[in-house]
Amino acid sequence: MPRAAAGADPVDDVLRESVRALSLAPITDITDASPGPGAAATRWETGPDTVDRDLIKLVLTVVELLRQLMERSALRRVDHGDLGEDQEERVGMTLMLLEERIEELSERHGLTMADLNLDLGPLGTLLPRRDQ
Repeated sequence: MPRAAAGADPVDDVLRESVRALSLAPITDITDASPGPGAAATRWETGPDTVDRDLIKLVLTVVELLRQLMERSALRRVDHGDLGEDQEERVGMTLMLLEERIEELSERHGLTMADLNLDLGPLGTLLPRRDQ
């Protein structure tokens, strides 16, 4: 990622790059069958017939993890008064759009947001539950 120009807001740069990365994600449908209703995959099992869907699942999982981290960071900055009102508005709007895009891409590929939450065994799940 190029170094930010003097006076540029690094939060804006990260958000801009995140939105750009999501806009480059493929839009094609994946026709592989997903697990049955209520069946959450506990392990990432891949094979030659599901590699596209599994790769999309992995990428969306990483993007969702980064979105949640950026959201927490933005909330801390808001709590400390580090952001101006217009910056708060831009960050909030960008994070909402990013979340909507992740959900849209997940649905398009037959995934739920729960599918993106990988089970790490004794460590628990990768992503915190959304209601926390």
